[in-house]
Amino acid sequence: MTDAADLAAIHQSSFTLPRPWSTLEISALLQSPHVFLHAEPGGFLIGRAVAGEAELLTVAVLPSSRRQGIGTRLVRQFMTESRRRAATEAFLEVAADNSGALGLYQAEGFVIVGHRSGYYTGPDGRQVDALVLSCAL
Repeated sequence: MTDAADLAAIHQSSFTLPRPWSTLEISALLQSPHVFLHAEPGGFLIGRAVAGEAELLTVAVLPSSRRQGIGTRLVRQFMTESRRRAATEAFLEVAADNSGALGLYQAEGFVIVGHRSGYYTGPDGRQVDALVLSCAL
């Protein structure tokens, strides 16, 4: 399951905030030599590692596949791949109201290091803060 259209369908079912990524956006992102994908049935993660730093760009898990360990496995694969690519620190952004994702990241060693007020705008115009999390690798 590495077809960009399949990944975009999972992303679409997983997000309204931030807005889901299109097939074209995912396909273009995956062309970068610094970007990597980990996927399994029901979910995927896209990360990037360059100059000693790794960024977890997105994790998407189908609603019907949640609470089965997919997100945890994907985050752990991200950390392993980031280390393999010589990253010493990882970071990500998450909507402040996404308690499930926040709990997952914190359980895997990420800590809140920043706050961005009104960073995301939902389809209804509602603004949501972003939290910046970091983790030593």
